[in-house]
Amino acid sequence: MRFKGVNIKVNLRSLLTGFNYTLVNGTEQIDIENIAYDSRKVNGESVFVCISGAVVDGHSFAADVTSKGARAIVIEKDIDIDELLAINDELVVIRVESTRTALAYMSASFFGNPASKIKTIGVTGTKGKTTTTYMVKSMLEKAGFKVGLIGTIETIIGDEKIKSVNTTPESYVLQEYLDRMVKAGLDMVVMEVSSQGLMLDRVAGFEFDLGIFSNLSSDHIGPNEHKDFNDYLTCKSLLFKQCKTGIINIDDKYANDVIKGHTCNIETYGMKEDAQLRASNISLVSRPGYMGVAYDVSGLMNMNVEVNIPGKFSVYNSLMAIAICRHFGVSEEVIKEALKDVKVKGRVEIVDTPGQDYLVVIDYAHNHMSIESLLSTIKEYEPTRLITVFGAGGNRDKQRRYDMGEVSGRLADLSIITSDNPRTEKPEDIIDDILIGLHKTDGKYITIIDRAEAIEYAMTNAKSGDVIMLIGKGHESYQEINGVKHDFDERKVVADVLAKISK
Repeated sequence: MRFKGVNIKVNLRSLLTGFNYTLVNGTEQIDIENIAYDSRKVNGESVFVCISGAVVDGHSFAADVTSKGARAIVIEKDIDIDELLAINDELVVIRVESTRTALAYMSASFFGNPASKIKTIGVTGTKGKTTTTYMVKSMLEKAGFKVGLIGTIETIIGDEKIKSVNTTPESYVLQEYLDRMVKAGLDMVVMEVSSQGLMLDRVAGFEFDLGIFSNLSSDHIGPNEHKDFNDYLTCKSLLFKQCKTGIINIDDKYANDVIKGHTCNIETYGMKEDAQLRASNISLVSRPGYMGVAYDVSGLMNMNVEVNIPGKFSVYNSLMAIAICRHFGVSEEVIKEALKDVKVKGRVEIVDTPGQDYLVVIDYAHNHMSIESLLSTIKEYEPTRLITVFGAGGNRDKQRRYDMGEVSGRLADLSIITSDNPRTEKPEDIIDDILIGLHKTDGKYITIIDRAEAIEYAMTNAKSGDVIMLIGKGHESYQEINGVKHDFDERKVVADVLAKISK
């Protein structure tokens, strides 16, 4: 354990709590300075946990880390123990059922169980996690709380912002972040809890104070994610066996499935009459350069609110945020003020376009369900034309591309098909796949491979009252082409186009 450059040794036995293990060799009564699951970070005072990853299996590095001087290793598979003991006959070898579970519990103990010293709020669901966590952070901070955030875009610890690799970080990193938040004097953390994070035990080892379910739809199904929808649903449901209070969107058709077998108290929100926190009398709010929504809240709280993000999904996201903040005594006045000011990068983000009479909106939607929800929402504001600029990620399911093309062809007045993150595929091939779906409709379209050129085309040909939707990149500031990430921020592209127009 490291504090300001000082290494603190921890007894290995004290970390082996919360899970069953078998001591294969050596003694647990040794001191270690760090836990490693990356062989490159092993030193002579390490315990190395062999994680079975989708690409790399940590067990294959057992001999390597032993040679580097690791004092102990934790395994879940059969390996050649004699080979390791030939390198170091005092090596401590511990066998467990799941090394991921072990890593989570060991990490929590290593950092002194920081989740017990800070309020923890976990949000799961297919859509709405990111927006809701930022709404909650905004509300709680306006109420005077010091709030950390962990999610798809970034981790925020005080004034520090750390770009995210995974929506929910590996358990060791998560516990390190929680520890840093405690030491920074934060009161609570609001975090996105992905199905992958739950499936891979990244959030094991502690209990959330609040667990929240937004909605569930078919996504993240594939060879590198969930084998089928039932597996996806089951992983989401794990959160409600690991929190004190669950807050559930009762309108979602999978709500009862998600909370089946729950071990927590349950509260509900939604638009149905039986929701404990209910939204009603929903109305769209529109003026130049602005789209929002207003509604009445009743039940556990009673007030009217306006949110500066458009659409029905904004009602659900903000109602979810209200349901959370109610538990911390946030006043109606603070909630109203926060919802009028909230802005989330890449989530129905209206880009500033001074002097123009059309809107440019950036959104992270990257599957047909999200795009359909997004476009249906914007159409309710009756723009002159709804123009989409989008592509699809390379090395991903082709069916997603067909469906995205069909949705845009059906709902947009003009679809501009371009590149997203082609990764190792040819952008032309991805565009061709999107067109297979789009050709099922009568939708107008053009193809422009270069995304910056596509955005420029949309803006220079926009009419008064048009809404241009830049879909798929969202908060990302890069394009991944042939395995290389290139700087690419749509906000900068829009600004550059505006500079050209104004000349």
